[in-house]
Formats: sequence, C-alpha cells, structure tokens
Amino acid sequence: MTAGWGLPDFDDHEGVHLFTDPASGLQAVIALHSTALGPAAGGARFWHYPTPSAAITDALRLSRGMSFKNAMAGLELGGGKGVVLAPARGSTITTEQLRAFGRAVESLAGRYVTAEDVGMSEERMKIIAGETKFVSGLPVESGAAGGDPGPYTAHGVYLGVKAAAQRGLGADDMKGVRVAIQGVGSVGGGLAKLLARDGAVLTLADVDEARAQALAEQLGARTVSTDEILAQDVDIVSPNALGAILTAETIATLKAKVIAGGANNQLATQGEGARVHERGILYAPDYVINAGGIINVGLEYLGHGDEAEVMARIAKIPDRLVEVWDESDRTGQPAADVADQIARRLIGRA
Repeated sequence: MTAGWGLPDFDDHEGVHLFTDPASGLQAVIALHSTALGPAAGGARFWHYPTPSAAITDALRLSRGMSFKNAMAGLELGGGKGVVLAPARGSTITTEQLRAFGRAVESLAGRYVTAEDVGMSEERMKIIAGETKFVSGLPVESGAAGGDPGPYTAHGVYLGVKAAAQRGLGADDMKGVRVAIQGVGSVGGGLAKLLARDGAVLTLADVDEARAQALAEQLGARTVSTDEILAQDVDIVSPNALGAILTAETIATLKAKVIAGGANNQLATQGEGARVHERGILYAPDYVINAGGIINVGLEYLGHGDEAEVMARIAKIPDRLVEVWDESDRTGQPAADVADQIARRLIGRA
C-alpha cells in the first residue's frame, strides 16, 4: 500500500472526491481506487463518524476492498465507495440529501457506480436513481439479477463458512459446529438462519440487543454482548458488522480456529493478517467471502445474466477461498496477504 497525501490508507487511488451541498446538508466522500477492469463499483453507506477524516479513511479502505472484491469475483468492474456522513448516531438521511448524492454520482460521469450499503435501501436507491443512471441495487422482477444485495451476500458468506469449516475443522457439515456471529442485520441475520437450518450451535451479538435476542429465540441460539462475542469459546467467529474489529488485542483473545464473516475490512491494519496467521487461525479474506452482493448488483448493472447466473457465480466463492488457502499453505504467507497479491495481479498492480 502506497501512502500519499498524508493519508496512510491511500493506495494510489485514482480519485478521492469530497462533496458538500449546503441546501440539503449533504457531506459525502466518493473514493475511486481503480477503474482498470471497469467502472468503480461499490455501495454507498450512511454512517456517523467521529471526524470527517475518519469518513475519508473508511472510503479509502472500502474502495480498495471493492477493487479487490470485484477482481476476485471475476466482474468487469473496478472498485469505489461512497460514504455519506450522518450528523449524529441514529439520524436519518433526507430525500434532498439522497438527491444531492445522486447528483454527486452523476458528476463523475460513469466512473463510479453506486448501490446499497449500511444505512441505505432499495427505496433510497430509487431516489438516487432519479438523479443519475449510474446506480444499481434497484428493485427488479423475480428471476432477474439485482435488488437488495444483502441476501446474496449472506448466501455467499454461508458457502464460505462451510468451506472454512471443512478446511479448518475437518467438518463435513455444520451440525454441532459452534459459530459466534457478530452483527445480525441483513447479512449476519441471513447467515444465522442458514446455519441454524444446518444444525450449527449459534451465539449472537448485535448493537441492537433486542434484535439479537429476538433472532436467538427464533433460532434456539444464545446471545452475548458485542464486547464479548469475539472471545467466545467457539469453533468459528463470523464478523458481520462494521470493520477494523480484528486488532492485536482482540486477536489475542480469540479461541476460535476459524474467522469467516461478511464484514468489510475486518483487519484493523495489514499487520493483523500476520497475527491471525501466526496463531494458526484459518482466515477467510473478507472481500472474497462477502462478494455475493456485488456479484448480484454488478451483473444487474452490466446486464449480464439473470438470478441463475448470479447464484452460479456465488457458488464459486468457496473455490476462490481454497485457491487463497492453498497458496498460503505453499508459501507460508498469511491468507490476507495472498488474497491481496492475487487481486493486485488481476487489476494490474502486482
């Protein structure tokens, strides 16, 4: 990673754009990491950050992850990310702010394609689409590619968790496998339901404790606090909330043999990948395992195939994970580093 402009997470990004719209109160960042394979695609998130610089850092990290994710998923798309700053926790984005963000996307003339992420929805994408055609994740007819990416991300993570259980635990199925799931929103909640169906033993945590408790009662799972979830005595830890949760401190507390979840940017820094590797913990690189959603909305935008094609491509996620793990075993390098090297080769940045 090449630091630039005084920003440690700057990785030769093609562009970092800051937008303000005084009339609506919009403050937003759109970061374009690479357009080598196609337009920079990646969702927009609405989130409260402690400082504007924290929002820029998130956009830089997320857009780089999208470059690697799209490349590893075999999509003709580059990597970008939009971040809309929420003024306070729990605040709601307004229609005028969504329209202003749509105009910001339009101003980039197709170099960036947006879609849902945290704090966004199909309905909000429809409002953005009123200002720009460079948007995906819109409501679609049954059987077509597109729509809410969450369930597709959850399905891909589920397949990846099963592949990781087989690789790291020697488990042929998920019955009795103990999984701690951090975050039970669209992705984590969907994953929990799929794993519960397979007989996995689940421990759940979410910042919305009532949501976690309701899902636990439905699935016969138990709950713990978000502060406790990573250190549970389980076989697999599955992060499915926000990123940067794998730090030197949290890695030291892990009892699990496998980390496999849908959250973006799980490693706080690149060095954490080595720490996980040194502890002998199998790691499923996040942008490989969580590619299901972008496969869905990416094929929608590109007009390539239908839902059957989406599912066929998602079914290849375990194969890509195995490729990463095999190369990690051969070279002795951390899986996180191996995935980055493969992705960089694919986008011409080896």
